[in-house]
Amino acid sequence: MVEAQTWTTRRMSNPRLDTPATDLVLDVPVTPPGGVRNNTTSTYFPFSPNVLTALIVASWYLSNIGVLLLNKYLLSFYGFRFPIFLTMLHMLSCTAYSYAAINFLELVPFQHIHSKRQFFKILALSAIFCFSVVCGNTSLRYLPVSFNQAIGATTPFFTAIFAFVIICNKESAEVYLALLPVVFGIVLASNSEPLFHLFGFLICVGSTAGRALKSVVQGILLTSEAEKLHSMNLLLYMAPMAALILLPFTLYIEGNVAAITAEKAKGDPFIVFLLIGNATVAYLVNLTNFLVTKYTSALTLQVLGNAKAAVAAVVSVLIFRNPVTVMGMTGFAVTIMGVGLYSEAKKRSKITTH
Repeated sequence: MVEAQTWTTRRMSNPRLDTPATDLVLDVPVTPPGGVRNNTTSTYFPFSPNVLTALIVASWYLSNIGVLLLNKYLLSFYGFRFPIFLTMLHMLSCTAYSYAAINFLELVPFQHIHSKRQFFKILALSAIFCFSVVCGNTSLRYLPVSFNQAIGATTPFFTAIFAFVIICNKESAEVYLALLPVVFGIVLASNSEPLFHLFGFLICVGSTAGRALKSVVQGILLTSEAEKLHSMNLLLYMAPMAALILLPFTLYIEGNVAAITAEKAKGDPFIVFLLIGNATVAYLVNLTNFLVTKYTSALTLQVLGNAKAAVAAVVSVLIFRNPVTVMGMTGFAVTIMGVGLYSEAKKRSKITTH
């Protein structure tokens, strides 16, 4: 404990000061231990950084797998056949929660859109985002989650193609060779999938390609320091744009789905809970992505993403009991292995370049 020090004025140094010298006391705060100084999270959380990181990673897994399982249950088992409307609810949820997280909880500083040019760039990303998410949700009506995740694991393959075609970005031979098992594995899994559905397969591939295209286009459009947005701010702007893009499509393709849902809710109020819970978990996917990157690293998020597909596939098979084959499981494993090899090859390529 550091004792309080007393400061006294020199005699006649300030004749206007009438306060007795004994009252002029300056309390010097105690210097905190090094562990406390280096651990700012302990001020806000009652547990250690390691426990906090473990909780965030667990939340990331739960939200990512949870939204997949909820989407599958709603669209395939519960009978809610409106994937576009469901995606629009996700976007509205992301808008509301993002606004609260940025403006009230102040998780990240709020960033403004500075020009029409930047606005239209974000609008273009929103359109690609819509296409990818709607295709992904629609595919869950026709494909089991395990096969959906196997196809989704091929995202690096499409990213490499779009990067080469759009910005002429050439990777090393090692990187391209690592993509071969990614493609071979999904071909193997497709040929042996008991519940294979051609339309579901095609739109799931479209969703995966759209996700890869968004990442490449985002790197092109938002490159200048003035236009770069934090992921949470980007979601805040993209989500309402995406909802507005989806509105005419859901009305034209799915009809008066809001009235249909309201009528269904009268006989089964549980659907309201399902939709709100599903939309909330959809936002938590984005929030936990940010938190994992903040408390670990982008590389950790990539590694978790590779493992997530396998975990989601196993959990979905246990819950929905969809049939699987040894050849299908082998193909999935080959694809996941290829993604891991691709990540390592990319990392080595960057080290060699620098």
